[in-house]
Amino acid sequence: QVQLVESGGGLVQPGGSLRLSCAASGRTFSSLAMGWFRQAIGKERELVAAIGWSNSVTYYADSVKGRFTISRDNAKNTVYLQMNSLKSEDTAIYYCAAGETFHSVVLGRSDYWAQGTQVTVSS
Repeated sequence: QVQLVESGGGLVQPGGSLRLSCAASGRTFSSLAMGWFRQAIGKERELVAAIGWSNSVTYYADSVKGRFTISRDNAKNTVYLQMNSLKSEDTAIYYCAAGETFHSVVLGRSDYWAQGTQVTVSS
């Protein structure tokens, strides 16, 4: 069993930055692919970014390319989502997820999910 604990959400002004963190425990972190999803009110959950077992394989939704960066530190069992140039449309609950393969995470078939953290972009 894998436990995922997020941190770093909050309120930020448009154009600002936030960094989300997700710490994993219960299993060898380097064997897990990781992803960040988000769900805004009235919308379906969507994949924001995903990363393979190392930092060499990543995926980004078109809406965040060039603004968000996903990375992982296997020594700290943590995955990060650096969010820059935030827009009001980035407001959502953000979820960290873990899966056996990069493919499974990208397809939304992650085995493990965190509790979610609210990100609000507003002036």
